[in-house]
Amino acid sequence: MVRIYEPEIYFKSSEEMNEVQDNSVHLVVTSPPYNVGKEYGKYVDKHPLSQYLDFLNEVWRECVKKLVRGGRIAVNVADTWRQPYLPLHSHITQQLLGLGLLMRGTIYWDKGASVGVSTAWGSWRSPSNPTLRDVGEYIVVFCKDSFKLESKNKLPTITSEEFTEYTKSVWRMKTADAKKTGHPSPFPEELPYRLIQLYTYRGDTVLDPFLGSGTTCKVAKALGRRSIGYEVDESYRSIVEKRIAGYQTLLDDQIPG
Repeated sequence: MVRIYEPEIYFKSSEEMNEVQDNSVHLVVTSPPYNVGKEYGKYVDKHPLSQYLDFLNEVWRECVKKLVRGGRIAVNVADTWRQPYLPLHSHITQQLLGLGLLMRGTIYWDKGASVGVSTAWGSWRSPSNPTLRDVGEYIVVFCKDSFKLESKNKLPTITSEEFTEYTKSVWRMKTADAKKTGHPSPFPEELPYRLIQLYTYRGDTVLDPFLGSGTTCKVAKALGRRSIGYEVDESYRSIVEKRIAGYQTLLDDQIPG
């Protein structure tokens, strides 16, 4: 019988996570707001770049404190703007390196046909101003102090087929439906599923400092992991609680997506 752990959810900023014991988290999975003016409830998604990056760095600093030796952090992020282009994943990579983490690699999330067939704003059929359109996002992966995570006789739950597929640097997954989740920028359940399967053992603790609609904690619960989530906007409470309460067991015989 797989033990199911109820997530700990805090509706407050993750700039300070005093509720979480230092050196207790095995994996951070998150996708921060991208600072592009998305319509969130309480959070203002449009700040000067320096202020936005300072905010992120404080959250990453807290995450590092909470990670165990060998613990991992995986940040899903898209590059933004067009004139000029902002390589946001590069900024976050530099922040995490600056905090002393060891980089494990970069995963490219290929969204495929789910991004549609339209083009980015720019010139049409002219060299005047052709603008590249992103059809994917990045997941940058780091670890704390050691590349190896000690198991202490804990059990992995990843299958051989999953391990072969998830250790590739390109992941092909469809996007999540914002209307169905009730959040403007959800990521698909398959994204935290893959990361949790690849980087944690059963019973490990997963943290999401930008929980949004609760996807990370929902999947962690279904996989028999402890989980902790922070969300600054309490208007998402009912969505988060409903999604987590309606979890579906994903262990042993089911792969999302």
